[in-house]
Amino acid sequence: MYAIIESGEKKYRVNLHQPLDISIPMHSGTHNPNAFGIQPPSFEPFKAGGFVGSVALGGSVNCENLLINAHGNGTHTECVGHISKEKITINQSLKTFFAVAQLISVAPQQQNQGNMIMLEDVKKVFDPTCSALIIRTLPNTDTKLTAQYSGNNPTFLESQLCGWLAEKGIKHLLIDLPSVDPEEDGGALSAHHAFWKYPQQPRLDATITEMIYVPSTITDGVYILNIQIVSLETDASPSKPVLYAITTV
Repeated sequence: MYAIIESGEKKYRVNLHQPLDISIPMHSGTHNPNAFGIQPPSFEPFKAGGFVGSVALGGSVNCENLLINAHGNGTHTECVGHISKEKITINQSLKTFFAVAQLISVAPQQQNQGNMIMLEDVKKVFDPTCSALIIRTLPNTDTKLTAQYSGNNPTFLESQLCGWLAEKGIKHLLIDLPSVDPEEDGGALSAHHAFWKYPQQPRLDATITEMIYVPSTITDGVYILNIQIVSLETDASPSKPVLYAITTV
């Protein structure tokens, strides 16, 4: 199945039968990436009276209760409600699910605060025609699928970079890190605030997706991005960002 997508003055042709999933599958237990000391996800059979929601345990169907914290358990998409005093939800914020996205690979620089993705490095390769940016950090290995980030001060983004991306009209920022901000910053969350322009001019339709994984077989370039979420009335949702390779018509 093919589709022709128009964006501005450009037309793109995509094969919808060839999606490139850049989300990390979520499992019950510890075989997931983890951040901020948040408990791992737990999927347990629902039990009531004589009913058990597990065919393996003698039930008629599988029916599990899911205990998930989107921010610490895997790929998730969040909105400005993550840092706002007001109740703003991802279901209210993310209303369009496709964007023209640029994928770039960037190595962090060692700074006093830790390893940081710098504005100067992103500027060198930035495509201003895109409304979404996907940052793949180098080196890129499949250890990101189960990385234990808690207490290890993982790489983060320079706050000036996030502010610059907002000024350039980037609506959707995707990273393979647990946060755009340092693990410990005294609650400043300066990169989050800069990207969402909160509280001065909140960008209610802008999102940040964290803990993705982009295999090295996917080359840097421009793609059609589809962000899939659960319709949750909270600040973040587990998500499934999918890329589609394009050809210009």
